[in-house]
Amino acid sequence: MYSLSKKKRDWFLIVIFSILAAALYYVPTGFEKNKDSDAVRCTAEVIAVDNENIQELGMIRTGEQSVGLRILDGPYEGQEFNGHNQLLGQMDRDKEFRVGDTAYVILTVGEDGKVIYVNPQAHYRLGLELLLLGLFAGLLMLFGGMTGVKALLSFIFTGMTIWKILVPLLLKGADPVWLALGVVALLSAVIIFMVAGINRTGLTAFIGAFLGVISSCALAAYFTNKFHVHGAVMPFAETLLYAGYGHLDLTRIFMAGVFLASSGAVMDLAMDVAAAMGEVVSKKPGISRVEAVWSGIRVGRAVVGTMTTTLLLAYSGGYVTLLMAFMAQGIPLDSTFNFIYVAAEVLKTLVGSFGLVTVAPFTAIIGGVLLVGKDAHRGGLNH
Repeated sequence: MYSLSKKKRDWFLIVIFSILAAALYYVPTGFEKNKDSDAVRCTAEVIAVDNENIQELGMIRTGEQSVGLRILDGPYEGQEFNGHNQLLGQMDRDKEFRVGDTAYVILTVGEDGKVIYVNPQAHYRLGLELLLLGLFAGLLMLFGGMTGVKALLSFIFTGMTIWKILVPLLLKGADPVWLALGVVALLSAVIIFMVAGINRTGLTAFIGAFLGVISSCALAAYFTNKFHVHGAVMPFAETLLYAGYGHLDLTRIFMAGVFLASSGAVMDLAMDVAAAMGEVVSKKPGISRVEAVWSGIRVGRAVVGTMTTTLLLAYSGGYVTLLMAFMAQGIPLDSTFNFIYVAAEVLKTLVGSFGLVTVAPFTAIIGGVLLVGKDAHRGGLNH
């Protein structure tokens, strides 16, 4: 009976959030009008290249690469055009095409329907990205079963929420910190209740996770100002300002990014502690609240040690070349950690880790209140 009831709840959640994720996909962001109305986006096979106009100066390559293209889809399928690929001498932005490559191409079309300009914008990667996503989804569902399906759905819903809600509202000038807190609360509820179910264990994990996120938010807001870190340290921040979004408060966007980045790990730890406490209480119904809380704290201690290291590795992997550059120049360690870019990453790592440390006792205390006692047993621990 319980298994049937749980399956019904699982399918109900899957249907509801599938509908919500699909609805989010079609929600307009308000920025669709910024697309070029006279542009046609398509893929093309590179059939010829001419590097005669490329100049080399050491490792730097600048100039123009002429590219022969055969259109593979869209209204101009099968037609051949010559494109122009500008090299700016910036290795992080430049790309070079070779015969046989597939390019993502933007065609500028005149009023008479003729192609005016051909821009091979990038190598076409969408097909491989979808293949990788498909392999990930298949493995997740194969290994996780129904839980894997719910985890995949929460993954998709999270991506849609970030792209369709968080990013557009940030561009429209919504307060980044409060907006990010709202988004994290929504995503925490969806992810935790999708995986744990709508029950006391899920509620314990949700409250514990959100309290941990709030503590990270408070620290991020306080120490960002104390570190004198501004939002311009984020990639493409200045580009955004020069593109007509000078009204944005980049520093508060940075604050929001600090606790948003660590919120996933916080949810994981809260779920670990809540699930362990739920199992302990179900096996020992007579356990006291104090014993249950200490059981949760001991579980949290075991997990938090590896979780904080996980955050350090995740963040350091993103700026390892920055550390290499400082070391290669012989810059002392104290000078390195005073640079704004390094200080910003230190702030992200430590504030995120602080949220992890606090979420374990928060979740344990909430679990002691919700999971232990006569009311919990009458209401059903997992019902």
